[in-house]
Amino acid sequence: MPITLPQDSPTRTLNVRVPLELYQQLESLAQATARTKSFVTLEALASYLQAQSWQVADIQSGLAEAERGDFASDAELSAVLAKYGA
Repeated sequence: MPITLPQDSPTRTLNVRVPLELYQQLESLAQATARTKSFVTLEALASYLQAQSWQVADIQSGLAEAERGDFASDAELSAVLAKYGA
């Protein structure tokens, strides 16, 4: 899903060092898709952050449950193990 930024959206510059092979892949993809390297990089970064964000939220939720002592009962755990054949 393409990222669209409003024209007046504030931005920041990000400088990173990347391995030569990764840079060459970026350059090839940008040329093949007639996009700029900045566009491809922004798309890749946005996609990565979106994919990883749900994991962080789930981990934080699980830690909060654990801190409250909210664990699965023996019966719930047995049901899950039986369901997946473990």
